Amino acid sequence: MSVQPSRAMVLAAGFGLRMRPLTDNMPKPLVRVAGKPLLDHVLDRLADAGVTEAVVNVHYLPDQIIDHVAGRTSPKVIISDERDMVLGTGGAVVKALPLLGDAPFYHLNADTLWIDGVRPNLDRLADAFDPARMDILLLMAPTAGSIGYAGKGDFAMAPDGSLRKRKENEVTPFVYAGVAIMSPAIFADAPQGEFSLTHKFDQAAEQGRLFGLRLDGTWMHVGTPDAVAAAERAYLVSVA
Repeated sequence: MSVQPSRAMVLAAGFGLRMRPLTDNMPKPLVRVAGKPLLDHVLDRLADAGVTEAVVNVHYLPDQIIDHVAGRTSPKVIISDERDMVLGTGGAVVKALPLLGDAPFYHLNADTLWIDGVRPNLDRLADAFDPARMDILLLMAPTAGSIGYAGKGDFAMAPDGSLRKRKENEVTPFVYAGVAIMSPAIFADAPQGEFSLTHKFDQAAEQGRLFGLRLDGTWMHVGTPDAVAAAERAYLVSVA
């Protein structure tokens, strides 16, 4: 049984330290790639996937993001204001849960950028998410062929899609692409305040309920100013 999330959470509160000097006076989600802010790339994908409401959290230079999305209707943007606190990626979701409802929701990093293959990856995630078997479904990018990524990967993925975290000295073939579907129920026992979402990934994995779906297309890791140019080249080639 597949789900079609109508709501999404977009993480947009980070400081973007590695993106300096571009982020000295601008939050990273508003950095432009191919003429469009990273945040708009993400919100446009969500609109195409049928999402009607997106919760966007803010902390660093929050007013710029609030002003930027103020007129947006598709999806409608609801701000989760964290300017007075640092909640981390997990605490941010807990604070936003009353806005996200009881159904599985999309969860995206505001700076994630990808080029879809034949079928939109958000639609593929929705089709693959099975709430009976999984609590979290991550979009996984192959490390080979990803643009701007030089790490050792995050997970090994079994043929059934179940994920195992990379061991310390191991190299794994997949990196989390910053896009997921999650069941809100996994946050029922979550701590208040700051914590990392990776704790929830680990918990789901221990229970055999963390799964991955291989991204169809190309993922771009836009972490540094140099990576912006590389992503731009790839993106412009894809739409030419």
